[in-house]
Amino acid sequence: MPKERFTITAVDNSLDAVIRNTIDNKTKPPGSLGQLEAVAAQVARIQHSLSPQLSRLNHCVFAADHGVCAEGVSPYPSDVTRQMVMNFMAGGAAINVFCRQQDVRLTVVDAGLNGDTLPTHPNLIDARLGNGSANFMRHPAMTRTQYQQAVNKAAEIVEIQLAEGADILSFGEMGIGSTTSGAALMAACLKLDPNDCVGAGTGADQALIEHKATVVRQALALHQAGLTSGRAIMQHLGGFELAMMAGAMAATAELGKPFIVDGFLATAALMTVWYDHPDVLDYALFSHASGEQGHQRMLDALGATPLLQLDLRLGEGTGAVLAWPLIRAAVAMLNDMASFDSAGVDTAGDD
Repeated sequence: MPKERFTITAVDNSLDAVIRNTIDNKTKPPGSLGQLEAVAAQVARIQHSLSPQLSRLNHCVFAADHGVCAEGVSPYPSDVTRQMVMNFMAGGAAINVFCRQQDVRLTVVDAGLNGDTLPTHPNLIDARLGNGSANFMRHPAMTRTQYQQAVNKAAEIVEIQLAEGADILSFGEMGIGSTTSGAALMAACLKLDPNDCVGAGTGADQALIEHKATVVRQALALHQAGLTSGRAIMQHLGGFELAMMAGAMAATAELGKPFIVDGFLATAALMTVWYDHPDVLDYALFSHASGEQGHQRMLDALGATPLLQLDLRLGEGTGAVLAWPLIRAAVAMLNDMASFDSAGVDTAGDD
């Protein structure tokens, strides 16, 4: 069914005290497992269970080209987007390696690459919205119809992934020019100066970073009157792959399932959902703090503490998949670790 709006419900917190007590009574000092305890509590809260289960992660990489590349915002040509997608299909990218290692199913979504339709591949979904988004320094990145198509297709993909047995999802992206778009989304959502949002991306030097900030500043001025909601911010300043990622996050949360947030671009996409639906954060597990300038500021704005700090800035959702073993470990701790009572450990001490 086409979705004009998502309905995202805050998780039921009626078990919070019991969940906290259960974790605190494991055979360890309270709080000694740090962020793993917070993750375990969050998954238990989402599933409203003291014995939550997470067994299968599916990962989707959304790929598309960006019209803003016409402004010279990347040291790489747009052709690299298609070349990297072909690398995904051949199994040679970092995300392929990490998904294979963790037994995570990888799906690649063509959200709008320049050029011809990609060859058929069992791990590829053709969801093309056009030959890349428009140059948002001069026009809205996409029409409202294209934005809705992106959201609807993302919701369909999420439903398929969950129906096939996944109980948690993660998302990545591929698109030359995408960090310029992500910086614009961040600046619009948090009402920040572009200089605080733009980073090196795929390897920009200082002069190119300053140029990217100028492009974002001009785009914000052009579209200022239309940036009235997270949906509108994405439509005007996003990319096809980022719109689908945002839609996928919203759809996953609407269905009451958790998802893992990757780095700078995934968080920028999430911010546009959060702008309209703050309760989406109840379902978001933050994997890592990116090495990309601006990501920590977004995490702070969302009140999010990620599991990892590895200075990653690759994209593809690599950080999300790397965090998966830690999330499973957190859930296993809640389910399998003995309590003081069950282990017969005396915590009263001597008088």
